[in-house]
Amino acid sequence: MIVQEGFSRLWRGTNASLALAIPTVGIYLPCYDVLRNFLEELTQQYASSLNSYSPLVAGSVARVLACITCYPIELARTRMQAFKETQAGIKPPGVWKTLLGVISTDSNASRLKKLQNYRVLWTGLGAQLARDVPFSAICWGTLEPTRRRILSLTGDEMSATSVFGANFAGGFIAGTLAAAATCPLDVARTRRQIEKDPARQMRMTTRHTLMEIWRDGGLKGLFTGISPRVARAGPSVGIVVSSYELMKYALYHRHLNGK
Repeated sequence: MIVQEGFSRLWRGTNASLALAIPTVGIYLPCYDVLRNFLEELTQQYASSLNSYSPLVAGSVARVLACITCYPIELARTRMQAFKETQAGIKPPGVWKTLLGVISTDSNASRLKKLQNYRVLWTGLGAQLARDVPFSAICWGTLEPTRRRILSLTGDEMSATSVFGANFAGGFIAGTLAAAATCPLDVARTRRQIEKDPARQMRMTTRHTLMEIWRDGGLKGLFTGISPRVARAGPSVGIVVSSYELMKYALYHRHLNGK
C-alpha cells in the first residue's frame, strides 16, 4: 500500500474515524450504563436469575442506538479507506464530500426521488448491526464478570490504578474475543459498504453477502483481516472502557470531596 499509494494512505479516513468515535462513544457508553442499571434493578425485583444477562441486553440496545445515529459517518470512513484516488494532484474528498458523492442525484429528479436516495447513507446498516450487536453482546457479557472479578481481588479499597487496570484488562480480553467471533460479519459489512453499483447495493443482504464470500473464498474469505481486527479491537476496547470508567471514578470522588 505504501509503495503504490504513498505513506499518507495509511491514515486515509482518520478525520472520519475521529468524527465517528466521539459521538459514538458519547451515545454508546452512557446509554449502556443507564440501561444496565435499569435492567439490573428490574431483574433483582422480578427475576433475579436473569440479572447476569443485563450487560448483554444493555450493550446490544445501546449499540443499536449508536449505530443508527452515526452510521453515515461510518459509511464515509469505509469508502475513504477503500477507494483509491486516480487523479494525481487532486486532494481526496473529506467526509462531507464523500457523503455528497454517495447521495448525488440528477438535479432534475423529483423531491421524492431525492429523499429516497438518502437511504443510501444507511447502506449496509443491517450488516453493521448484524456485526455490532453480537460484538457488544459478547463484549459486555465477558467484560462485566471479568472486571468485577479483578476488582474483587483488590479488596474494598479501590484506587484509580485498580479501576484503570481492571477495566483495561477486562476490555482487552472481551474486545479480542468479540472481534474474533464477529469477523465474518465485519467482512460482509465492508463488502456491502464498498459496493459501487447503487442497484446492487440496495439488493444485497448480509446472508447473501456471507454466502457469496463463502463461495469465493471459503472459511479463509470469511476471516479475512482477522489479525488486524483482533489486534485493534482488544486494545481499543480496553483503552475506551478504562478511560471512561476512570473519568467516572474521578468525577465521583470530586463530587464527594465537594460536599
